[in-house]
Amino acid sequence: MRASIVLPILLIGCGSLPQHGATPAGTEATLALLETTDLHANVLGYDYYKLTADPSMGLERTATLIRQARAEFPNNLLLDNGDALQGTALADYQALVSPVGCDQPPAIYKAMNLLGVDGAGIGNHEFNYGLAYLNQVTGSHFDVDGVAADAPRCAGPAFPIVLANIYSARTGQPLFAPYSILTRRIAATGPDGKPVTATIKVGIIGFAPPGILSWDKHWLDGKVYAEGVRETALKYIPQMRARGADLVVAISHGGLDGDPYKPGMENANYYLAQVPGVDAMLIGHAHQQFPDAASTVDSFNLPGVDKARGTVQGVPAVMASLWGKHLGVIGLRLKYDGKAWVVDKSRTTVEARGTRNADRTYIAADPALGALIADEHEATIRYVKAPIGTSDFRMSSYFADVGDVSAIELVNQAQTDYVTNYVKASLPDYAGLPVLSMASPFKAGAAGVGDYTDVKAGGVALNNAADLYLYPNALHAVKVDGAGLKAWLEKSAERFNRIDPASAAQQELVNSSFASFNFDMLTSADVRYRIDVTRPAGDRIVSLHYKGAPVAPSQVFLVATNNYRASGGGNFPGLDGGKTVISAPDSSRDVLISYIKLAKTLTRARHGSTRSWRFAPVATKGAVVFHAPPNMIEVAKDAGLTSVSQIKPDDGGGKGFALYAIDLSK
Repeated sequence: MRASIVLPILLIGCGSLPQHGATPAGTEATLALLETTDLHANVLGYDYYKLTADPSMGLERTATLIRQARAEFPNNLLLDNGDALQGTALADYQALVSPVGCDQPPAIYKAMNLLGVDGAGIGNHEFNYGLAYLNQVTGSHFDVDGVAADAPRCAGPAFPIVLANIYSARTGQPLFAPYSILTRRIAATGPDGKPVTATIKVGIIGFAPPGILSWDKHWLDGKVYAEGVRETALKYIPQMRARGADLVVAISHGGLDGDPYKPGMENANYYLAQVPGVDAMLIGHAHQQFPDAASTVDSFNLPGVDKARGTVQGVPAVMASLWGKHLGVIGLRLKYDGKAWVVDKSRTTVEARGTRNADRTYIAADPALGALIADEHEATIRYVKAPIGTSDFRMSSYFADVGDVSAIELVNQAQTDYVTNYVKASLPDYAGLPVLSMASPFKAGAAGVGDYTDVKAGGVALNNAADLYLYPNALHAVKVDGAGLKAWLEKSAERFNRIDPASAAQQELVNSSFASFNFDMLTSADVRYRIDVTRPAGDRIVSLHYKGAPVAPSQVFLVATNNYRASGGGNFPGLDGGKTVISAPDSSRDVLISYIKLAKTLTRARHGSTRSWRFAPVATKGAVVFHAPPNMIEVAKDAGLTSVSQIKPDDGGGKGFALYAIDLSK
């Protein structure tokens, strides 16, 4: 049976204002909708993988923005868009390692309770730990297979959770309450200019991406089903209005997509905005900031989308990026016409307020959140130091520029495995395409002699996985042809300067102005290619073969990469977001961690020695040199780089680097 509609009553910022039995026509008010989204359990500004503070993220800093916004807008509702429960080692610890008890909410809900969240939606990642866990921590009583009928109702959050388009396969009823109507007393201004209080009923309705059925198939198959966002909205919004909702706010965990609508659409809010009766949208999932006048995101430039004012088909909409980096603020300007509250769209404002100041510092954190979850935080730190696997070799990027793949191949293997399985489960039309993967050395000395990946042989812990995959990118896959694959590799080869073999002068191999994280490489036994550094940029990839045969320009591949590259990061030819086939709900780092856990034991032979590329052999009169930390030659030898030698322990630059040479003739 569907959960009952919650009708909380709270006076917002009215103080001792006089109350009236009826709101007079012409009364005006401002109601702020404050959005958090995709918090991914980042309560604190702390990176559990690097074991260091990170002031760029965390709800503890968003809390400061919330306090400021509440002071500015006494009438406000704080609403969360979902993907709150999963995403950090803290979340994993509480769900999998030391499960939170029935009498306690997880840390992220504790923090949200403290902040006085008024309501929340559900994202795709809420399902990552299974229905039994979700049932417990949300204080629900799911009538679905996989949840015991006699399971106790546990301590959930102190706010209503809404989700309209995910249903129990057993009952045909929504898994959560599809909507909730929040009754609030607000401070307003009467038609005579005097302060009054008024009553307003705000309906909130939640939506999750239907793709959860594929992404978490092992948890959800046969237990729940999904309906399209548009169809669901058309069904429930008239009910909400009939039950007295003055305003309808859609909490929709998805982004914008201008492709023709279909019920399984992942980012359906372009079409949700066209459903009659939607007054405002809180969106998310895409980890983007909206509004953003400077954004180049294709979906923000669709007809009817105003990326400066923050409207979609005229409906105010906000997306507060991720991890607490922003707070969405919609200032709804309202006027009562005698029968209903009407949104004045011309005066409504939409912002995504960031935690970073103009001087590039960050706003102060709210210390109450750190104190609130201190025990969980310390326990998580102890947890991430525990190994998730073992390795018989050292994975480092000291010599990645000259062919050491020890810190690259494992990432490529994890991404390839993920995409292959994703295609089998969800994209059978692509099953015949070869799957490749691109990865790069994120840390290769740009920030100094200590700026390298270095995971020693032995136990591999969660924080080591973060050393191998530095950035919190999402995993994407793109469809490219052979010509596009070669163009991709040509761009990557700009990492190297052009070498003149006839010159007797010492020549620098690495182009320091080309970032190492743009030096994408394949590490597949099926692919072989050479980089001829004597040729000009754009004409360096030679002998590109797949399974022993030359790659044809029209041959088609699926290539796993990250959202940055797939969306145009690095200005790689042909990669502008238009070739993306898979926008995975998982980060590349989490994919890597899962892969290591499954593999358990990493060996150089299986996970760190497959080189797809070599330099095209050429004899040079002068030395070809590069820079790396001193006395690392044994690392190069262990990687099979016999052509590398250290020629000076100090390169003379004053930064602690040694000077190495590579014999390109070998």
